[in-house]
Amino acid sequence: MGVEIISHVDHPYDPLTPTEIENARDILEQEHDISGTYRYVKIVLEEPSKEEIATFDADAGQIERQAFVVLRDREQKTTYEAVVSLDEAAVISWEEKPNVQPSITLTEFDECEETVKNNKKWREAAAKRGVENFDLAIVDPWSVGHHLVPSDIDRDRRLAHAMSWIRTSEEDNGYARPMDGLHVWVDLDEMEVVKVLDRGTKVDNLIEDLDDAKYREEDRELRTDLKPYNVDQPDGPSWEIDGRKIEWQNWHIRIGWTQREGLVLHNIGYEDDGEVRDIIHRASAAEMNVPYGDPDPNHNWKNAGDIGEYNIGRLANSLTEGCDCLGYMHYFDAVMNDTDGNVRVVPNAICVHEEDYGTLWKHTNWRTENSEVRRSRRLVISFVATVGNYDYQFNWYFYQDASIEPQVRLTGINSNGLVAPDTETSPGYYEMMAPNMKGMVHQHFFNFRLDMAVDGDENTLYRRQNQEIAKGPGQEQEIVWDGEDDGKGPNPTGAAFYTEKTQLETEQEAQELINSLKGRYWQIENPNKTNGLGEPVGYRLVPGENVEAGAQMHSSVMERAGYIKYHLWATQYHEDERYPAGKYPNQSPGGEGLPKWTEQDRSLEGEDLVLWYTLGVNHVDRPEDWPILPAHLASFKLEPTNFFDENPAIDVPPEHAIKDIQKRREEKYDNPDSVAGDD
Repeated sequence: MGVEIISHVDHPYDPLTPTEIENARDILEQEHDISGTYRYVKIVLEEPSKEEIATFDADAGQIERQAFVVLRDREQKTTYEAVVSLDEAAVISWEEKPNVQPSITLTEFDECEETVKNNKKWREAAAKRGVENFDLAIVDPWSVGHHLVPSDIDRDRRLAHAMSWIRTSEEDNGYARPMDGLHVWVDLDEMEVVKVLDRGTKVDNLIEDLDDAKYREEDRELRTDLKPYNVDQPDGPSWEIDGRKIEWQNWHIRIGWTQREGLVLHNIGYEDDGEVRDIIHRASAAEMNVPYGDPDPNHNWKNAGDIGEYNIGRLANSLTEGCDCLGYMHYFDAVMNDTDGNVRVVPNAICVHEEDYGTLWKHTNWRTENSEVRRSRRLVISFVATVGNYDYQFNWYFYQDASIEPQVRLTGINSNGLVAPDTETSPGYYEMMAPNMKGMVHQHFFNFRLDMAVDGDENTLYRRQNQEIAKGPGQEQEIVWDGEDDGKGPNPTGAAFYTEKTQLETEQEAQELINSLKGRYWQIENPNKTNGLGEPVGYRLVPGENVEAGAQMHSSVMERAGYIKYHLWATQYHEDERYPAGKYPNQSPGGEGLPKWTEQDRSLEGEDLVLWYTLGVNHVDRPEDWPILPAHLASFKLEPTNFFDENPAIDVPPEHAIKDIQKRREEKYDNPDSVAGDD
């Protein structure tokens, strides 16, 4: 079979094209005997190194296109990694990876559900709960972790822990009636049920005893007093998009995608006086975990790693409908593979649009009654993924003042359990959401990997926080102030404090929790570059909502997702250090990733630094979260600090001036559409 060689793309960071995915598969199968027992877990771009990108940016030639492939041989129960040169039509490397389990695939999701629903023991347990039509059941294959697998099951098998629900119709809320207490372990290689455990049910007849919890439009009486709200951009958007490169309001951003992380942003820079200044080399949500706090044995094992164990990019929604974007939109497709190595495309997986965001800056001179105000507009780059019952929207906001806000919106349906009638309320392990229905206390942790490059790769990290000043002598008496130095020390009024700046010199020092009471944030500076005031240029990471992990240090949660111990980590850049819980977290005993890397305690002074920020959400359920959780927003910000000489948004025109500018442009050009924003 001949292989079509495709080597030209706009940029080396562009994801693989459909043809490249097919070529990678064909090249691999020409050199290796890949039988029907193999599954293609992923075929993705083998991202070029920073050195190669630097050479490319210097216009020194094209970079070789390579594909990274992960396969699972179900018969031999073995995982393989391969790197394929698409330009040379050759397999560069083929390596067996013993004792690792790749992420659970979509094919395994589907096959696991059917395997469970056809199992005799499962059907007997479901029938005890009033289930008659087994076709209406849904089964979700949860990741099993490592330590909490029953002792009579071989942990080396490729496993899923299946949980079940029953619907009253195909259009019903699939998660309204959990078959609580019914557990099934499935070998995903052999696709057979390994163990069925029925702990019994607290509700005898799920169909009759539980509410429908309907949420679809046709099933609810809708309010009628909401007027239309339209966003009109008659001249198109303010961005320019060339391939996967976006330019908007001085921002320069390149759009990437991986099956594991979903949206990836490359080469984030800000244009200042004609020069595009580097800020971040690569940014993504690199891992997440959702540990549950209820000691109920039906739920105490839950800790899904939705990025590393499921590959959240593979679960992306097509945003043709249900997108939160208003106004003018631009979409990017997500091109991936299925388990047979064929191309799978999610149309419109990434949405780009602009949003009005209220006041950008304002001041009124009360003496002259002059008021200057500017409205803020932000660029939104987003994607949405559905992981079983939960829906996660990842937004990256870019502002006109050169700040960046990564945000997660959590919605969907809470993982739930059953409570027997007349049961006393738990001591905070769960809250009642509906009759007989509990929502277990749980947490969501998202780790963002930020490969920083603040005006270059030589960066240094500092902690900034408020520090009080000790009182001077004699201040135990009443304060009397006459404006003179009274010799009572540096804090005569007792009101003085300052923002302490402490360098975090090594990786062990840069393991920190937030401290909002102290106003703690972290600042990354380039000591080799200064602004007009002679200060080192920098960006600061400012926390928003966050929470400390509730799990004990000896727990399976902390063993396997050790990165949630701290909110901030920093490492010296290394090409292979990409995922904070390790490369293969599925069924891993833990200890990999950030905890292991930072044992080296490498220097962080004037180095190529990577910041890892863990964003935590505490979820104590309530009836208002049922049947659909109102979107919960959590974020943090990256803000310029001494990066500029003044407010970089000072040149944003007022709304009336935007119209005047457009009018002048229309008068200048015969064809105004040629200069209006367009995608």
